[in-house]
Amino acid sequence: MRRVIERWSRDQVLSLAPDAASQKAATGVSAPGKWSGSGALPDVVWGECKGSGATPYRACVDLSEPAYKCSCPSRKFPCKHALGLLLLWASDGVPDGGEPAGWAAEWLEQRRSRADKQEKQEKQEKRDGRERSAPAKAARSSGGSAQRETRVSAGLSELERWLTDQIAQGIAGAPQTGLADWDELGRRLVDAQAPGVAGSVSRLSRVLGEEDWPGLLLEEYALIHLLAVAHRRTAELPAGLAETVRSRVGFPITREDVLATPWVRDEWDVVGGRDEEQDRLVARRIWMQGRATGRVALVLSFAPIGQALDASLVTGTAVDASLAYYPGASPLRAVVAERHGPVAAARPAGTRLSQVPGRIAEVLAGDPWADSWPVVLEGVIPSKESLMDEDGNGLPLHPAGGALWRLLAVSGGHPVTVAAEWTPRGSRPLTVWDEESQVVRL
Repeated sequence: MRRVIERWSRDQVLSLAPDAASQKAATGVSAPGKWSGSGALPDVVWGECKGSGATPYRACVDLSEPAYKCSCPSRKFPCKHALGLLLLWASDGVPDGGEPAGWAAEWLEQRRSRADKQEKQEKQEKRDGRERSAPAKAARSSGGSAQRETRVSAGLSELERWLTDQIAQGIAGAPQTGLADWDELGRRLVDAQAPGVAGSVSRLSRVLGEEDWPGLLLEEYALIHLLAVAHRRTAELPAGLAETVRSRVGFPITREDVLATPWVRDEWDVVGGRDEEQDRLVARRIWMQGRATGRVALVLSFAPIGQALDASLVTGTAVDASLAYYPGASPLRAVVAERHGPVAAARPAGTRLSQVPGRIAEVLAGDPWADSWPVVLEGVIPSKESLMDEDGNGLPLHPAGGALWRLLAVSGGHPVTVAAEWTPRGSRPLTVWDEESQVVRL
C-alpha cells in the first residue's frame, strides 16, 4: 500500500534548492509545455523535460524522503529539472494516477532494495553500538584516553589563567589586540585537543562589531571560564551535565554510541531549517517537534560549499520516525535512527509566549552554554521588533534576523503560529502558518 503524501507548497519546493540560482532555473523549467510523460502517485512524481538536445531529461522524485533522479549532467542536487517537476506538481500541473514509466520504476525498485539493506545494517549497528558502549565508557573512565584528558586539562588550566589576566588588565584594548590574542589562544587549545573551546574563542571576534561589545565580551569570557571550571570539576557533576561539558569542550561521540542510546519514536513535525556557513562548510540546521512527546530536536548535516546538503527533511512536512539523541543535560541534537514513514502534515502545536521564559530557563539550567533553542509559538502577532501576544507579552527579534516582510504579510496584523529559533540576542523566525494552516518558509 502506497503512503499518502500531501502536495507541497511552492515555498517548500524552493527550500530544497541548493542555491538561489537553482531556484531561478527551476522556475524557468516548471512550465507545463516543457514536460511530457509526467505522472504522480501519492509518493512519487516523474516526467520528461525538454532540453537543448534531442533527448529529454528524465526526472523522478521519491517524495517519501525525498530523493531525486535525473538524467541531466548537473552536479547540483537536486537539479533544476527535479525542482521544476516538483514546482509543476505543487501547482497541480502533473496528472495523478497511472504507473511510473519503466525507467522510473526501475530506479524506485533499486531504492527499495537499498533501503532494505540499509535497515538491516542500521539494526546491526544499533546492536553493535550497545555491545561496545559499556566497554568504551569503562575504558574512558579507567584511563583509556588518559593522555587526551591530561592535555585537555592542561590546556584549560592555561585558559583559566589567561582569562584571569584579561579581567585583571581590563578589556579596553580588545579591539586593538584581541584578534591576535584570540587567534593564538585558539591554536593552543586546538593543540590541547579541546576544539569546542577553541571554537568558542575564535567566535569572540564577532562581538567587536557590536555597539555594546564590552558587555557581550564579558559574557562570553564568563561562559568560557565556566566551561573550563566545569571540566576541572567533572567528577562532581551529574551525569547529564558532565556529558554536556565534555561535548562543549570537544570530546567526540560516535554515531554508533548515539544509536546505542534509547530511541524516541514519535510523529515529528519539521518546523524549520536554516543554513549557515562555517569555515569552508555549510551547516544545515533542521528543527523538529514531536506531536506526542512535545520534545524538540536538532538534526545537523554538513557539506562543502557548493555541494548538496541533506534535503530529506522538508519544512512543513511530518514523519513517523525514531530519533536518537546525543547525551546531555538538555538534549537537543539528534540523528534520525529509523524512518517508519511520512504522516499527514498539520500545523504544529504551539506554546504561549508567557511560557517561553520558563522553558528557556530550564534549558539553560541544564546547559548554560546553549545558544539556540527551537520554539513554536501560537497566537503571536509579529512586528518589526518582536513577536507579541494579545496579553502584551513579547519576544524580541534578533537584530540580524533578516527581512520580515513575508512574516508581516502572512500575519496581516492577526495572530499566527510561528516557529522560531531562540538565541540570547533575540529570536529568528523560521516558519509561519496562516489561518488555513498553510506553511510559509521565511
